[in-house]
Parts: sequence; structure tokens; C-alpha cells
Amino acid sequence: MAHIYYNSWLERYKFPFGAVKEGKRVDFWISVPSELETNVYFVVRKEGSSIGKISFPMTAAEEDRYHYQYKVDQGSGLYFYYFKVVQFCSDGSKRTLFYGFDGQGGEGKIEHQESEVASYQLTCFEKAEIAPNWYREAVFYQIFPDRFANGNPHGEINQPKKDSFIYATEEDDPMYIRNKQDDVVRWDFFGGNLKGIVQKIPYLLELGITALYLNPIFEATSNHRYDTNDYFKIDPVLGTEEDFVEMLAALHKAGISVVLDGVFSHVGKNSRYFNQSGFYGEDVGAARDPESPYYPWFKFENYPTDYQSWWGVADLPEVDKDNKNFQEFIYGDFDSVLAKWTSLGVDGWRLDVADELTDEFIGGIRKHLLGYQDKILIGEVWEDASNKIAYDQRRRYVFGDHLQGVMNYPLRQQILDILNQTRSFDKISKEMVSYQENYPEDFYYNQLNNIGTHDTERILSMLGDSVDKLAHSWGLLFMMPGIPCVYYGDEAGLTGGKDPENRKFFPWKNQNEAIYTPCHTWIQRRKKHSSMKFGEFFPFYSSENEVFGIVRYDDEEYTVYLLNVSDKPHKIRIEELVSPRQYRGDYRILESLIEEIVIGPQQDYFAFESLID
Repeated sequence: MAHIYYNSWLERYKFPFGAVKEGKRVDFWISVPSELETNVYFVVRKEGSSIGKISFPMTAAEEDRYHYQYKVDQGSGLYFYYFKVVQFCSDGSKRTLFYGFDGQGGEGKIEHQESEVASYQLTCFEKAEIAPNWYREAVFYQIFPDRFANGNPHGEINQPKKDSFIYATEEDDPMYIRNKQDDVVRWDFFGGNLKGIVQKIPYLLELGITALYLNPIFEATSNHRYDTNDYFKIDPVLGTEEDFVEMLAALHKAGISVVLDGVFSHVGKNSRYFNQSGFYGEDVGAARDPESPYYPWFKFENYPTDYQSWWGVADLPEVDKDNKNFQEFIYGDFDSVLAKWTSLGVDGWRLDVADELTDEFIGGIRKHLLGYQDKILIGEVWEDASNKIAYDQRRRYVFGDHLQGVMNYPLRQQILDILNQTRSFDKISKEMVSYQENYPEDFYYNQLNNIGTHDTERILSMLGDSVDKLAHSWGLLFMMPGIPCVYYGDEAGLTGGKDPENRKFFPWKNQNEAIYTPCHTWIQRRKKHSSMKFGEFFPFYSSENEVFGIVRYDDEEYTVYLLNVSDKPHKIRIEELVSPRQYRGDYRILESLIEEIVIGPQQDYFAFESLID
């Protein structure tokens, strides 16, 4: 009985691999070698279904294997399954074992008690999330608008805010002025603006950028603008609505799409909707008038000073997403926030803290965007989006007609672990494949991949200021399935820890060419090679745990990336390579690309082979 074996990542045991569309059939096999009479059951339940857990007897097949074909017929959602093995002994007794999930994925483990067995996840979706072509082929660039570029003729600052300060030079390090309660009482600005983005279009084109993700641009009090004061107004420090329209036109003319940050879970305490300070009028806003049309948006514990806020941050009063008036305000058909900016030509939205938005709210945004052509909706989700639970609710991000993809924060940690050697390649590659298994295929390829954002420490600092490691991080980023996104300044050598250190002004006078060059090279590679955009993905590593690799392939070509993290040269041999997932490509091509290749210490290797004459 010790030889019971199942592996959800091998087609010999489960076909097809990964998530499936509702109504499809999935074949399961499990190996149970035994000389005794044995009954094997496939045990499955659909989360949230009234049917509950069902046990299906499996049919004996060749080579001590048992088979069951299961039709996923209880609608979209998560299905959980394991196997039950009953063996009848010659003395009339019977032994029962259970085989289930081991915590990592792929092959599982045996348990002796049903209460101890963990279930495998099977994701079932309603529809494939086919993203617009511009998105699937894009190379993104994330801009924190205040810190990128000032396009005014003499560098003057547009309409500085009251109780704020402007830095003396663009080379200054950002900082906050806080009070004794550690609250920011004076926000800092460098004065980056929309005209600055237009001015730097030649730089973006030279780098190879085809899409921008902009941190919030609407009127706010802070420099980060996640405390929205007016959803219908461009922040005056950034410019005017006319500047925005001109920026969109210039970017689109250059072939660059634009995705805005949608911050809809909370607003600023000094917004026109809450108006604690009275900036928008003495009798305007929920905090100053209980009869305000905005009052029902908020939940007061003790009016007007005690109210629900985002994670307890008083600056950010939380909005009731179930409020129909607020829903109509954000994504109604006419005169809504989404209608205004999307109709001006915005190409998509990134939803801030998607966990704080209800499924109904996200579904409403998605439905609104379906009224336009070729728009994208991406969510900020830091964990596995397929099985995310927020506020005791399983979220429906991946099942269809909600998010089309998420920001791939786990990839950043995986890349750091590879380069800093802080986790084994076995665990890292298994984690990569577990996301590939849990996400519907199109959703998986729609992820917005990053190695740095405004919420994380600068990648160069996390790599010990190693230029070589950063060059390798570009390789890992651009070889992975999904859409690569460069955080402004990472390609120029910016360093820094957590906010505000990760939000320095772009070093236009002091760019590091040794960092820029490999980033530019990898962008051009991705544009050239279809397999890097659309191809199958398999991670692999050497049995000595010194070389990590990625292979991508499609009908046109193979691309391979290898990274030697050891301090000695390494000769690659196919037989020493390990992959957690069954490799379905052509081994002959793989051998021709990497067999007997010698990679120097702390060096990488990239190769491709075209299948087209």
C-alpha cells in the first residue's frame, strides 16, 4: 500500500492539466499496486453546493491503475477531491487509506484517517478570459506620476497644495513629516506631471514600452493619491483634464496604451464626499451634513468623528460598496466615473485592493467595460486569486466576467528567492506550477508580472545592489507567462526600501546604463519571440539545485533561459534536469539548445530555435 501514487501535474494521472470549463470531463487515474482485493473511490465535493461530498467507485485499469472520468457539472467554482482506498485482507478485515494533497501540489501523500486528508483543488470557470491583443503583447511601465518627469518649460510646479512642501532638487530623497501620532501632516511633492509623461514618450519608445499603468491621477491630498478627493477631476499638481486628453492622444499616437488605477474601496477624509476639513464647503459632504447624498456611503460609529476606515487609517474613510448609489456613481451607464474616463480613451483599469471590493461590485465594473472595445480589468490581489477568501467570502475573481487577470506579486518573491538562494528550486518551481494549475489558462497568461511596485522595496536593494542579479531578474521576469511590467526607475538603477524610499524621482541625470541595457535587451527579446508571449511554460532545475531554467515553446519556436546561481561553472546535461510538471515539448529541440552547454558562475544563458523555415 505504500506505493499508492497520484500526481495532478502528470497527464498519466490527470487529464487535462489545470483548470477546466464547466461541463467538461476530467480523467483521473491513481496507481494502487496490491495483491489483495481492492476498491478505490474518487471522492469529490463542489464548494457551496447542496449536493455535498460524493464517492465514485473507480474502475480497475492497466498496470494496477484505477480510472474515473468526472464531469464537472455543478457550475463554476472550486471542486475539492481526494482518493479513498479500501483493501480487503485474507482474515476478513479491511484497511482503509486516503490519498490527498500534500500542501505543495502535484504528487500527494497517504493519510490513515479521512479527517486528516487534504483535498486537491480543481478550478472550474464559466468562460475563458480572452484579453485584447494589445494587452497580451504589451510591455508595461508603471509610473508614479509625481516622481517621473516634470514637463513644464522651467520645471515649475503646477498649483502646489496647502500644507505641503516641494523638494529643492530632483535628487533629494523622499520623506514624510509626521506628528507624534505618526500621522503624515505635511505631504511632499517633487512636481512630476502629465506633460512630463508626454515629454518622455521618446524614452519610453526607445526602452520598448507599449503600455503604461499609472498610479492614481485624480485630485487628492497626498502625493500617492490613493485618498481620492474628486473622481472627476485631474489632480491640479499633475495638470488639467485638457492635459490628460492631450497625454492620451500623444501616447496612443505613439502606440502606447494607458491603464488607470481605480481606487474605489475608500476615499480621502477631505474629499468632497466626506469633507472633514470643510475644504469643499461648510455644509458639504457626509462628515458635515447627515442629510448629504453622500452620507449613506459611509458607516459612522459615532458621528462625525468615529467611522469605518480602510484598515483603520483615519485618512481613508471606507465606502459601502453595497450602496446602490455609490455603485451607480462608479460604474453606471451614464455620468459615472468609469463612463467619463473610459469614454475619453482609457484602455483599462487596475483595481486597487480588489479584496475590499465585493464580487458584485467587481462584476458591475466588468459589465460596464464590456460596453467598450478592447478594455482590460486587472486586480490587485497578492495571493492565489483562485482560492482567495476575503471577509469570510470565497472570491470569484477567476471564474469569468470579473477580473481578467491579477498583479502577479508571488512572482516577485519567487525571483528574489531564486537569485538570493533563500528557497530551494524544488519549492519555487512547485509554487509556480501550482498557480499555473489553479488559474484558468487565459487568466494565468493575463497576469501583470512585476519585480517592483510602489508597494515594495526597490528590486536592486533587495538584491544587495548587485547589478548582475538585477540583470538576471529581468530574464526571469520576461521569460515568465504573463505581461511584464517595469516599475519606473528600476531600469535606471533606483534603490530604496519601503515607502517612501521606493518612490524617489527618476534619475534623469544619473541613469545606470549597466542596468538599462539588459532590461532593454529583454524587452526586445520578448517582442521578437512569440513563445515568450504565448508559449507553453515549464520551469526546471538541476538536481544539484544550482541551475534554474525556464523553457517556453509554441508552434513557431523554442526559447530557453538558464541561470547558474553557484560559484563554479556548470555543464548542462538533460538527464540531470528536474521539472515538477510533465514536459510535453520536443526533447530533441531542448537537447540541441542546452545539452553540454557550460554556464559560468553566477551567469545566465538564453537560446532559441525557430521551427519555421
